[in-house]
Amino acid sequence: MGTPKRIALSWSGGKDCMMVFHMLKKQPVDIACLITTAPIETGRTFGHDEKMELIEAQSKALGVPVHFIRCRYDHYTEDFIRDLHELKKSFQLDGIAYGDIYTDAHFEWGENTAAAAGLAALFPLRAAPDQASRMLEEFIDTEYKALIIRTRKGSISPDFLGRTLDASFAADIAQTDCCPMGENGEYHTFVYDGPLFQHPISVRTGDVLESDASLRLELFL
Repeated sequence: MGTPKRIALSWSGGKDCMMVFHMLKKQPVDIACLITTAPIETGRTFGHDEKMELIEAQSKALGVPVHFIRCRYDHYTEDFIRDLHELKKSFQLDGIAYGDIYTDAHFEWGENTAAAAGLAALFPLRAAPDQASRMLEEFIDTEYKALIIRTRKGSISPDFLGRTLDASFAADIAQTDCCPMGENGEYHTFVYDGPLFQHPISVRTGDVLESDASLRLELFL
């Protein structure tokens, strides 16, 4: 399979997929659509438990359509592959890009799902764990604006909720045991502005909601 020219981008709304978007826009690759999974059981995004309307706002601001895979928890991979087949035809795709950095299980899943749909899998951020600090600095230097919307209990202080990714955050996260990029799910973000946005997304913050595993800052348009 040759180098993909027309791809879908797996999209959570956070900094990692935004970095991939930024990188691919500098290459001879057409990002035909964004793909976000949204379980039928919740009606929110699978990756960050975020409102679908916030992902739609990013799609409009970036000028790229988003496709929501209305998956089921117990048939997640099956539903993902089903929609990939449909998207391959409708968007004439030859590849799909993911924002994973160094987790082998994520690479394996991405490669297998892409192959099942006859697509090439791309991992533009792939790097060794010791490169995470550098990657965070590179993201901050791009001047995209990302807000921390979710923290995992026992991994990172809830005081990080609501902070933006900037030099101060980079200095503080470096003093913890967390991966600076949150590759292990320590924290998640929502990107609301940056160089490739046609306009910023105005968001309001609400209550902090608690689940068994995490704390989440509610966002509103």
